[in-house]
Amino acid sequence: MKFKNKTAIVTGAGSGIGKAVAEHLGRQGANVVINYYSDDQISNTQTSISKIKSNGGQAIAVKADVSNLNELKALFETTKTTFGSIDIVINNAVLPVLKPIAEVTEAEFDAMFNVNVKSVFFAQQLCATMMNNGGRIINLSSHTTFLFFPNYGLYDGTKGAVEQITRVFSKEIGHKGITANVVSPGATDTAEFATRPQELKDRVSAMSAMNRIAKVDEVVNVISFLASDEASWVTGQNIKVNGGAV
Repeated sequence: MKFKNKTAIVTGAGSGIGKAVAEHLGRQGANVVINYYSDDQISNTQTSISKIKSNGGQAIAVKADVSNLNELKALFETTKTTFGSIDIVINNAVLPVLKPIAEVTEAEFDAMFNVNVKSVFFAQQLCATMMNNGGRIINLSSHTTFLFFPNYGLYDGTKGAVEQITRVFSKEIGHKGITANVVSPGATDTAEFATRPQELKDRVSAMSAMNRIAKVDEVVNVISFLASDEASWVTGQNIKVNGGAV
């Protein structure tokens, strides 16, 4: 129960890695605020809440568009009102648009930077005033920022911004004992990835040293470490969780 009496916000926790992280922190005793965006994720969030409570944790679900500053503030304020503190923030919400740079529309550009970058930037700003001393911030990026795949120009542009913002903020917030780190997963066995073409699955599996993609728990465990007291001397880092693919 290493997160007992800790309160965690996980954005984009209605599915995938975010959902798994929220449930993991709850199993370890945290009070978890599960942020989701669309109504079709309500069932998933209720399942996560039931799992967390059955393991002795506490959880609530908060619908919010984290790219909207007012809704992001409301998410933080609801957390503080409900549980009294904010100790861990995991910025996982993401909007992926994969296409050649020459074909990206202005609307797609604005939408991706709003969700993938603006939400992280202002979540960290809120952490500066609302997070407990000794808190933990983990921002999700992707190992594709190191691979330069075609069609990933916009996506990697947003994730590269997240990486740089995190490094700078770690210097600004360190005097409070708050750490800020990035986790950059490679291909991971989520429900979303399962819909990808088999040819792509085979290609990315072959990139890793172990000839496979990550299990969700293998990514979650790294995030969990960075969220823990054991990671008090790790900040401003970008940890690639990709089986040696890059």
